[in-house]
Amino acid sequence: MASSSASLNDSDKHVNEQHMDMERKKIRKAKDKNKKRKQSNNKEDSTPNPEPQPQTEYKPTGLPEFHISVFKDLASSDLSARHVAAESLVKELQDVQNAYDKLEDKAEFETSLKLEAEKDDGLNDCAPSVRYALRRLIRGISSSRECARQGFALGLTLLVGAVPSIRIDSLLKLIVDLLEYSSSMKGQEAKDNLFGRLFAYGALSRSGRLVKEWKSDKNTPYVKEFTAALITLATKKRYLQEPAVSIILDLCEKFPTEVLLEHVLEAPGIQEWFEEATSVGNPDALLLALKIREKLAVDSTKFGKLLPNPFSPSTLFAADHLSSLVNCLKESTFCQPRVHSVWPVLVNLLLPDVISQAEDPTAVTNSLKKHKKNRKTNSSDEEIAKNIQSFCEIVIDGSLILSSHDRKHLAFDILLLLLPRLPASFIPDVLSYKLVQCLMDILSKNDSWLFKVANHVMKELLDWVKNDDVRRVAIIVALQKHSNGKFDSNRKTKAVKDMMADFKTEAGCLLFVQSSIKLFLDEDYSSEGSSDQSQSTTDDNSEIGSLEDKDSGSASPNSDSLKIWVVEYLPSILKYLKLDPEAKFCVQKEILKFLAVQGLFSSSLGSEVTSFELEEKFRWPKTATSSAMCSMCIEQLQVLLAGAQKSDGTHIFANGTEPNDLGAYFMRFLGTLRNIPSVSLFRTLSDDEEKAFKDLQEVEARLLREERKCGMSITGHKIHAMRNLLMQLLLQMLLRPGEFSDAAFELMICCKKSFELSDLLNTSADGEEEDDDEQPDLMDVLVDTLLSLLPQSSASMRFSIEQVFKFFCDNITDDGLLRMLRVIKKDIKPPRHRVADSDDEDDDDEEEDLLGIEEEDEGLNEVTETRETAESDEHTDDSEAVIGAGESGNVSDGSDDTSNGSDASDDESDGGMDDEAMFRMDTYLARIFQEKRNQAGSETAQAQLVQFKLRVLSLLEIFMHENPAKPQVLTAFANLTQAYVIANTAEGNEQLAQRIWGILQKKIFKAKDFPKGEGLQLSVLEALLEKNLKLASKPFKGKKLIKPTKKQQSNSRDRHKMNLTLAQNSTFWILKLIDSRNFSESELQKVLEIFQSMLVGYLNNKKSQIKSGFVKEIFRRRVWVGRGVFDFLMEKCVAAKLEYRRVEALELVIDILKLMVPPSADESSRKKTLKSHLEKIAILVKELVTNMPKKHARVVDVRKFCSKVFQMISNNKLTKPFLKQLGADARAQCESQLGQAFLELKKSES
Repeated sequence: MASSSASLNDSDKHVNEQHMDMERKKIRKAKDKNKKRKQSNNKEDSTPNPEPQPQTEYKPTGLPEFHISVFKDLASSDLSARHVAAESLVKELQDVQNAYDKLEDKAEFETSLKLEAEKDDGLNDCAPSVRYALRRLIRGISSSRECARQGFALGLTLLVGAVPSIRIDSLLKLIVDLLEYSSSMKGQEAKDNLFGRLFAYGALSRSGRLVKEWKSDKNTPYVKEFTAALITLATKKRYLQEPAVSIILDLCEKFPTEVLLEHVLEAPGIQEWFEEATSVGNPDALLLALKIREKLAVDSTKFGKLLPNPFSPSTLFAADHLSSLVNCLKESTFCQPRVHSVWPVLVNLLLPDVISQAEDPTAVTNSLKKHKKNRKTNSSDEEIAKNIQSFCEIVIDGSLILSSHDRKHLAFDILLLLLPRLPASFIPDVLSYKLVQCLMDILSKNDSWLFKVANHVMKELLDWVKNDDVRRVAIIVALQKHSNGKFDSNRKTKAVKDMMADFKTEAGCLLFVQSSIKLFLDEDYSSEGSSDQSQSTTDDNSEIGSLEDKDSGSASPNSDSLKIWVVEYLPSILKYLKLDPEAKFCVQKEILKFLAVQGLFSSSLGSEVTSFELEEKFRWPKTATSSAMCSMCIEQLQVLLAGAQKSDGTHIFANGTEPNDLGAYFMRFLGTLRNIPSVSLFRTLSDDEEKAFKDLQEVEARLLREERKCGMSITGHKIHAMRNLLMQLLLQMLLRPGEFSDAAFELMICCKKSFELSDLLNTSADGEEEDDDEQPDLMDVLVDTLLSLLPQSSASMRFSIEQVFKFFCDNITDDGLLRMLRVIKKDIKPPRHRVADSDDEDDDDEEEDLLGIEEEDEGLNEVTETRETAESDEHTDDSEAVIGAGESGNVSDGSDDTSNGSDASDDESDGGMDDEAMFRMDTYLARIFQEKRNQAGSETAQAQLVQFKLRVLSLLEIFMHENPAKPQVLTAFANLTQAYVIANTAEGNEQLAQRIWGILQKKIFKAKDFPKGEGLQLSVLEALLEKNLKLASKPFKGKKLIKPTKKQQSNSRDRHKMNLTLAQNSTFWILKLIDSRNFSESELQKVLEIFQSMLVGYLNNKKSQIKSGFVKEIFRRRVWVGRGVFDFLMEKCVAAKLEYRRVEALELVIDILKLMVPPSADESSRKKTLKSHLEKIAILVKELVTNMPKKHARVVDVRKFCSKVFQMISNNKLTKPFLKQLGADARAQCESQLGQAFLELKKSES
């Protein structure tokens, strides 16, 4: 392209140079003729003229100068340069024409001066320079060089407007003659000539000459000729139609309406152009007709079939007339990516500016509450709505969307044109089913040709809804309605969720709630078609949808998916809503009423029921709601109540009187609807469930009165938490028939005893007398009840359970705590006894019971019903018995029970739980297994057990957070460490192990407070300390796999490191507890013996993996431990079996010495302390120098140790007694082995 344009430029330059040479020759010949004529007439001699030099100006005899060089600047790319050149050109030519007009003998002048061959061009009244300039300008307009077309058109416009001598008919003829076009012409030449004509006609229109001609002569033919010329030009090529029409319309703006009727519409060829427009598809003819009709404001038959007669927007957008215009509108895509000019005109007719105004969300909300029959709308609004509906159905949905990519693109462009002035009430018609489906299909594929276009449309829609909740609701409803609630999931974005998170006003939220409810109840949308079943997309509702499919098949899956979206996401607007409590409470009430009505109730008298007490109508879908949908509504109702409980915190009171208690409102609402005869629960309750249901209502009402009395006290908080749990339990009873009646009764008994409701539930379950001596502790019953609710509870119910436990856990008993801890340590598949390998183990390395991990694992407790042999074989995991995983017992019972755990019986390993408690615990676990066995393809019982453990761990974390200083925390610690090692040792329990580790770190090791008081028994602490030191010493043993992978080996090592870290942190924490009790030295003797035993294993047993750095840290934190084992450590170093361990232990000796003899202590105290250990130090030094290590590195370590010891002895002036303790032989060895260090010690003696 660059080379071709350059060659064209060169050819144009060459033609111009040749043309200038010809002009110079003509000028020279003319001068010669004039000279000869004067010589013959005057008979005078004259000297011949010199040869003319090349000129850039033209100056005929007797006329002003005209510079030809201005034509060069007309093609400049600089706009200002073109303007200057055009003005200069016109000014000079005006001067020339004025001088020419003053000539008396123009004929003689014309005879004597001819610039070009004589032609009948009709420009006889123009000066030669003007004729030349006209021709030059017309030729230049056809040039595609740089900006020649624009510059020469500007020059022609100014010239024609400034020189009235230029005749219009002659100019039109000259344009056609100079810019010839025939069907045989091809390529760039044809295009240049056609564009040249177009620009020339545009220049003539803008010059204003046609208006002047009409003003001077009302019957002038020039307007018709000009219009006909443009129509003829438009028929040449399609791309010339729109600019030609634009020129005609530009001219029409300058004329009064009579000119349009008598001249423009009467131009030859225009009516034929209108007539064939609908058949060939001519959008430009439609544009011309619409604009002329707009200016005329009168009906006319001259527009043919393009415009209805009589004309009005309603007749234009009538279905039959729009159908005839479809071809015209479809063909407007040829000018893409630009939108054809006909569309803004149609949009103006569709949506007049008078209705483009903001809408009040409150007003729209109120209108939704009224029946359609009571609505009064403006007739003009109804007409506009009808036009919009017809336009969208016929043009967009029926034509563009179903056609090519270009026309789909055009449909989106039209949508963007409509948006700025589109009322939100018209969104359902504009965002139709087909348009939304098209948008989704494009956005689902990133490589789609229209992907960027569709993304731009979504961005514009999001910008359009900013700060306007009415628009936001309309867009959300339209997108979700026509995508069956799956717009976000299909396009893999969060457009709908983001819009839902932007509600800022109460009115906007209520409008969304009302619109969503209407969407849930309205089933007309289903007739529009279903979503593309070929799309195998998955969204957040897929699991729920699968449950729905398993239910009764009467409901349509597509309609259910939309209802699922309404139910699931309606409460989600509260998540990001920032309103004052009163406004938020109003929104919560509306959502609650919808979920309660649709989830809990059904009507026996049609789909609409009126409550006179509430003064409100309640509606249900015409088709019966499936049980799965009711269950989902109940679950979301639980979520809503739990969210309200989280947000209100301490149930804030509004205006100091009535609380914004959503739960209380729900219970009143529930009772009111149950009293309506024609309304019943969505399922029939059994007698036990009915009794429990009513009792729960009664207990909750009584607790509410008690809560109002207590106000903001601790008791008030307890009652509020218990009330919320009762409500959650009531809803859970409806979700799971027959599972929670017993738990509900026990929970109500707890309420009676906790809050002294003596007049409530006066009789026991069996009507028997209550024996206080045989009644279990209240907290044990409450803990037992809460644990029984956990396995199959929803997330919302678990939150309520945790809140109740939080307020009651201060009074938890040891039995209740152990019951929870037993769940954590339960396992379906306990570790098997490993057969000892005599080749790998010696007598000193027998498997020990570290943290009670490998206690009794025999004895299976059967927890399921007997099943057929084949079935049990297939489900060995589920039918596996629950095995005791090594119960260490209550650590508060004393050291006797914990020291011989490996010899304990099965009963002892149950942690002191009675038979009834054991039965209940196994029942909890059995419920998990039995429930999941009956669901094919569900998770295994082991996975469910892990989930149950995680839920119990949440309760334990709450307990330790609320009671960090209670001695019971030590019980929890002992069992949690044991459970962690069990979970961390086996693969597949990573989640459980991480959860336990997090609790140990946050609530024990890094907690600001710790257990204190007399409840901390030293024997228990000693037992825990011993077990953790053993765990810290335990060597790593990889799994005995034939070919373990690197990943398996790495994971195994990582788990072992975590166990060591746990043992070390536990040791530090236990020592902190021991320090806090301020025990006497005699009482701490057993602790020192434990450390002595650890040191013996470290020095003599190769398999002991205790880290010297860990031991150093113990001595640094607890100096009394190092002081107590110092002499013992030196004795064992002397007799150590392992040389390398003895050398390592020398660092421990030095560290203890530094701690016992700190530089900050007074000299006498340091000397006394060091002197008391001088004999043992001398014996150790003597042993070291007598039996020096063989390896050089260890020899260096021994010399460093001796040098440090000598330095300390010398500094404290104990050299003489130390040398005496060494003896002569040892001194000789020291001098031989240690050299200079020992000699310096001897020098210090003197």
